[in-house]
Amino acid sequence: MILLAIIACEVGFWVAIIAGLAARYLAGRPRLGSVLLVAAPVIDVVLLVLVAVDLIGGGTASWHHGLAALYIGVSIAYGRRMISWADAKFAVRFRGAPPRPTLGGMAYALACWKDVARTTLAAGIAAAILYGLIWIVAAPERTAELDAFFPILGVIVGVELLWAISYTLWPKKVSADARG
Repeated sequence: MILLAIIACEVGFWVAIIAGLAARYLAGRPRLGSVLLVAAPVIDVVLLVLVAVDLIGGGTASWHHGLAALYIGVSIAYGRRMISWADAKFAVRFRGAPPRPTLGGMAYALACWKDVARTTLAAGIAAAILYGLIWIVAAPERTAELDAFFPILGVIVGVELLWAISYTLWPKKVSADARG
């Protein structure tokens, strides 16, 4: 059931973003667009409540609950960036704005290091949610699966860190097409 809630929240997140940007750029209603964009983080709260209610109501934790915590962490840490990316795409398509430049070299490496910080924040938020759920449920036999999710968070941060290190040591080249 929680897996379906995660899927529904992910779909709802992107529907809220696309609807908000469509209202802003296609309908010329920036206030409505802003209201719809604010709905995206509200969806995270709904998912958190669903997960908590499931576990407090006697459910046994599964990897789905850990995934929900990670989804919420990523949504909070990367949400503004994802919305900004989508907003820039809409601005290019519907307002004729210039596209964002393609990053390369040390600029790309710096962007990778910023992602390390965002991913660490996402993992920290997910860990806090997991610890909170474990504490609230107070039934180790039902939350053991949540304990198993902490190493996964470490692996995710580790992979992001390796990515940034690799592009620092071997900077990404920008193609001639991307330079203009």
